[in-house]
Amino acid sequence: MKQTKKQQTWANLDREKVYTMADAIEALRPYCSKKFDETLEIAIRLGIDVTKNDQNIRGMLSLPNGTGKTVRVAVFTINNQEDAKKAGADVVGGEELIEQVASGNVNFDRVIATPDMMPKMSKVARVLGPKGLMPNPKLGTVTNNVAEAVKIAKAGQIEYRAEKKGIIHAGLGKMSFATDKLVENANALIEQLKKVKPASSKGQYILGCSVATTQGPGLKVEAK
Repeated sequence: MKQTKKQQTWANLDREKVYTMADAIEALRPYCSKKFDETLEIAIRLGIDVTKNDQNIRGMLSLPNGTGKTVRVAVFTINNQEDAKKAGADVVGGEELIEQVASGNVNFDRVIATPDMMPKMSKVARVLGPKGLMPNPKLGTVTNNVAEAVKIAKAGQIEYRAEKKGIIHAGLGKMSFATDKLVENANALIEQLKKVKPASSKGQYILGCSVATTQGPGLKVEAK
């Protein structure tokens, strides 16, 4: 099969080698786009069965060095609108905002709602749910302390969720970050996943790990 130009460019990379996280990041740097700041993305395969409720891992994590991404936050509330705006929320509203979303107007990356709004939010569950945006008390996105939730979301909080075959995908930050900052973010995610290991998960827990840039190749890394 004929190789693409990108594949030919990556030919000097050892795709079978298992790198340290820092070495993998450094190996990927020469292949980054010069047109935009690529994201370092990680994929971690866990020894879990996502069809079992107690092994369906999902949660939020504030990365120590943020993500470098601008996050647009929407807050659904009636009584806490001023607090949300002061905290930096990009979109704030009550039932009128629900109507906008129901009509397909979704111009945000994270959703926070106060508990009193949740019964009304069912109207947009089919819109927000498939996008992974539906507020969830377990994730801290259903709260009366909207100011704190907005600040955390803006500061570089990510959501991690086990997908099919137990794989976690997450963005660790921009490639313009120093290597040690990206390594710190990666370690924070790996340690968090270890903390939430299901008691019913037997055998090896972290089965494999790889990193890649937005448009670059994937490299295997140690998940220590």
